[in-house]
Formats: sequence, structure tokens, C-alpha cells
Amino acid sequence: MKAGGVAVAGNAMIVPVYEALAQDIKAMGVEAVFGLMSDDTALFVAMLDSVGVRFHGARHENTAIGMAEGYAASSGKLGIAVIGRGPATANGMHGATYAQRTGSRVLIIVGEVSLAPVENGYGPDTKTFSGLAALQAAGYRPFVPASGQAARQTMAQAVAATRHGAQVLMLPANVQSEQVDTALTAPVMPPETPRTAGVPRSAAIAAAAGVLARCRRPLILAGYGAHKSGARDALVALAHHLGAGLATTLKAKDMFRGHPMDCGIVGSFSHAGGRRLIEQADCILVFGAGLNQRTSAMGTSLPKDATVIQVDLTRTHVGRWLHADVGVIGDATLVAEALLRAVPARAEADKEFHAPAVRDWLEKFELSSDFKPMHTARTVDARAAALALDAMLPQDRNVVYDAGNFLQVVPYVSVPEPSRIKQASDFASIGMGFGVAMGYARSAPGRTTVFFVGDGGFLMTMGELETVVRENIPLVIVVMNDCAYGAELHYLKIRGMPVAMSAFPDVDFAPVAAAFGFETATVRTMDELRALAPMLARPDGPVLIDCKINGAIAAPFLFEGKA
Repeated sequence: MKAGGVAVAGNAMIVPVYEALAQDIKAMGVEAVFGLMSDDTALFVAMLDSVGVRFHGARHENTAIGMAEGYAASSGKLGIAVIGRGPATANGMHGATYAQRTGSRVLIIVGEVSLAPVENGYGPDTKTFSGLAALQAAGYRPFVPASGQAARQTMAQAVAATRHGAQVLMLPANVQSEQVDTALTAPVMPPETPRTAGVPRSAAIAAAAGVLARCRRPLILAGYGAHKSGARDALVALAHHLGAGLATTLKAKDMFRGHPMDCGIVGSFSHAGGRRLIEQADCILVFGAGLNQRTSAMGTSLPKDATVIQVDLTRTHVGRWLHADVGVIGDATLVAEALLRAVPARAEADKEFHAPAVRDWLEKFELSSDFKPMHTARTVDARAAALALDAMLPQDRNVVYDAGNFLQVVPYVSVPEPSRIKQASDFASIGMGFGVAMGYARSAPGRTTVFFVGDGGFLMTMGELETVVRENIPLVIVVMNDCAYGAELHYLKIRGMPVAMSAFPDVDFAPVAAAFGFETATVRTMDELRALAPMLARPDGPVLIDCKINGAIAAPFLFEGKA
């Protein structure tokens, strides 16, 4: 299909709406769109390809939306997913709900039934589904153009709204096919609402400074908001000024990697080296972190008597999930700099966390000492495998995780900076990670993207192996295969219930992936894993490792908050 319509006076053209929208997307600088075409979006998808916007087709709508979200999260650019109406929209509800909760800049374009259906037509319409109501239930306020004349401006408004998170544009079939004058319908992008500078109030800084002046063992806890603010250097300076330890949430993992006071992640994914300091802190200074149940380990990770100072740009985030004794509304960098000026520098002798014995403990702590490996004759300890993979894989990498018991590996795999890690469980489900990983890989094709997934989540999405190969997406997949829904198995075991329904046969996924064109390996011993070092040092094309792990090892977070 070639782009082009009927020429009219001047530079204007009369074209169908789907062509005008494709041209608008091209004009925005969008290079990639993800999706799964349906009969009600096929012309639009074909036109996108015709005008030079690369369309990456998935095998399921959830995966397509996950690809758009992963691409947006990794690149900071607009991620667009195009799916159809009715059953396609129903299929995509998992992905749409997930994307809405991530805060990423995603536009989901959904086909929709004509606004003016033909009377006395043949029926029934077997695709009938109230997509609008379903999407509203997922937290969206979909944009729906009332006519072809309004379609381009409506899309511009939807794109502008993605500055605040994922949005949905619904395109009725009759609107897409309507002929419009490109000059008369040219859209105007709504101006970006200026954000406040994030300068903290002096009274809030004074209150926080008063607390910090009295504490002896402060801990700075940075979340992804602090990373987005570019606050690393300011927080490191503040830690030196106060004699504080440095720690992060999962989403900000390795923000302080290499610093002598790095305590790692706070909460469900912590390690013993960092916990020794975290548990002694008498003041927690939180920057850009929500303090959710994983960071607080269901309220158990932070000392009960520690004073919490929470810094966030958004007022409603302060004290939302965990108590905050002092709230400071402001940008993480600006608040850190203000505290540097407001709090007198602490003498070296008064910096309890910076004492030589403490520094020596952190410096000499080895992650390999965090656990005693529990290999079997036919499986490996997932934690030991993660440490080996950390050393063998390229250091310049993205790491994407699905959800499940295998997340016990998180502390043992490093990333260069927080933007290189993604845990796709904002909807607390397995199966979303595959698409997100492909989106991450598409945004940075020159960098290795490693995707960790359990066998349960992999079996849900295994058809996307074909997508990886067809779309030439550079991806290394590590299936942490415990032959079970591991989290559910341990949940049942803890309560003394039968676990048979949560267990699977021992399936070898490597030959399946090889049939699609992957380079593959099945791993049952650490020697077999180490033998893959040459292949993993420079992965060439898609790679899948079916890593058979000891399913008897339960992730520590499975016991948090359990009676």
C-alpha cells in the first residue's frame, strides 16, 4: 500500500483518517510501533509501515502492549501499541492495566465498532464487547474521536496526556475510513503544562535538618524518583556530610554501585551485608521512593524506632504506604542540596556508619557468602546461577524480570544503573515480562537485554519466541525452571496443603526454542552453566537457557507478612 490521497488546492490532500494518523505519528518522530493487527486496524497498521514507521507484530495483545511499555520505559520515548476491538481489546486488558500502573509514556490505540452502525445489517456482531467500560475499569479515560474531522486533534491530545502516563485512543471503524482534508484537520499539540521547580519549603527543610542533627546513624534510601532527578551525586555528597549509609529500592538498584557505603536494596531483595547497617539506622532519609510493601518487606525491613523523613515531588505520595514522620515536598536533588546547606557537617569521629570497622565490613562482604548453595544432582541453586551469570554476561546490559519465586536472584545480578533494570510486576502477575523485555531490547539493539522468567510465566507466552526471531530482537532468555508455579507451591507448603496441583512435568524448553532459531542450552549443573561463558560473553542472536533450578528453595519475600 502506498501513502497518498487526492490532491486539492495548495499542499492539502484528501486522505482517509487512518492515513492522516499514520503520517502524524511519523511526523512526531516515532520510529517503532508495536501491536497485533485486527481487521479494524489492519489498514492503519499497513499505512504505518508504508510511511516508514516500523511495526513490530506480537503474537498476543498483552505482549504487544508490554513491548510498547518496555520500549517507553527504556528509551524515555513514546511507546505506541495498536490492537483491535472486541476480543483483541479483551485479550489486551492485562497489558493495558499493567501499563496504566507503570507511569510509562504509552499510547494504546484500539480499534472500535463504528459509531454509526448499519441498520438491518447481517448479524450478530460476534466481536461485541464494551471496550470503553472495560478500559475505564482499568483506570483509563479513553480518548474517542466523534468524527474523522476530530480524529487527528484527539490523537494529539491523547499523546500529550501520555506525559502523565499511559493513555488509550479508541478509533471507531467509520472514523478511520472517513476522508479528511489534511490542511483543515492539521492537529495542534497541546502545550506541556509547566511543572513546578520542586523547590522545597524552608520550613520543611528546617524540620528535616533538626531531625538529622540529632540522629547518629542515618540511612539515605533512594528510589527511582531520585534517579530520574539525577540526584546521585547530591545524595553521595549528603551521605558524606552526614555520615550516612546509602541504599536503594528495587527500581533504583545499583544507583550507588561501587560506593563504599552502598548497602544495596532495602526490603524484600536485600542482602546480609546491607541489612547489618539498615537494621541499625536511627533515621531513614527517603528520596523519591514510595515505600511500598516490597521496600518495607511488609513493614519489617526498617527499624521500628527509626525516624522517617520522606522526600517526594508529589504531596500525596508522602506517607501513602508507610508512616512518614517528616514530609518534604520537592525535587530530590534540590532537597539534598538544601539539606547540605542546612545541616552542619558531622565530624568524622561522629560518623558511626563511616567507622573503619563498618566500612571494612561492607568492603569485604561477598554476595557469595549470602547463602549456602543448595544444588541437587539435576538442578542448580538459582542464586548461585545468578552470580555466575552476572560474571559471564556483558556488563553493558539491560535486565528484565518477570514475576515469581525465582526473583530470589535479584540481589545477585548487577546493572550499570537503575534505568537498566525492569521488574514487570506492577500488576502483580506473571507473564507480562516477555513483551517488556522485547521492548527494552528494541530500544537499545546494541546492548544485551537479559530476560529472567519462570517456567510458569514462560509457558504463558512461549509463542513469542517466534516474535523474537521474526522481528530480529536481540534477547537472552534465562528460564528459571523449577517445574512449578514456585510461589504458589511454597504458599501451599507453608500452610501444610498438598502441592501437586502447582507442580509441572520437567519440560526441556531448549529444543523448542531451537526450532524457532534460538541458540540454546539446557543447564542442570554449575559446570554446564560455566561452559556457556564464551556464548554469553558476546551473545549472537537470540539465546535461550533452560536453567533447571532447585524448586525447594523459597524466596525470602514469600514469608513476609504471612501468619
